[in-house]
Amino acid sequence: MMKVSKAGIDLVKEAEGLRLDKYFDSAGFPTIGYGHLIGNTEDLEVISASDAEDLLVKDLKSAEICVNLMVKTKLTQNQFDALVSFVFNIGCTKFKTSTMLKFINQGKFIEAANEFKRWNKMFDTHNKQYKEVLGLTKRREREKILFLLRD
Repeated sequence: MMKVSKAGIDLVKEAEGLRLDKYFDSAGFPTIGYGHLIGNTEDLEVISASDAEDLLVKDLKSAEICVNLMVKTKLTQNQFDALVSFVFNIGCTKFKTSTMLKFINQGKFIEAANEFKRWNKMFDTHNKQYKEVLGLTKRREREKILFLLRD
């Protein structure tokens, strides 16, 4: 069972950014810290940087479990870290049915890496279409670079 490394945690921190006060993410969900979605039973308005770090480590566990369960081939630490960041952002359900996962499980890592760029859009409810998000494009490029980086 692989665990995310400091490099993986740092990638998520950089991509998510730190907000110590409650805000609504681009999809309209109440969020705090490093992209922690505030649950119905949580009363979080303001937290410390230490609390944000603790929440992130806890939140990354579900992404780690997903990657460990879904990926059937051996991964490097960098590949695992990139995928944990990716799954943390898109969710396990979408990862399970992705072409990226299919390629990974076939050992086609270059083809899998090229799939990152496909996940840079968000649905615009006003215009009823998917639109590219610059922040996601940059995140996917960093994830792809880490995924391809030799350990």
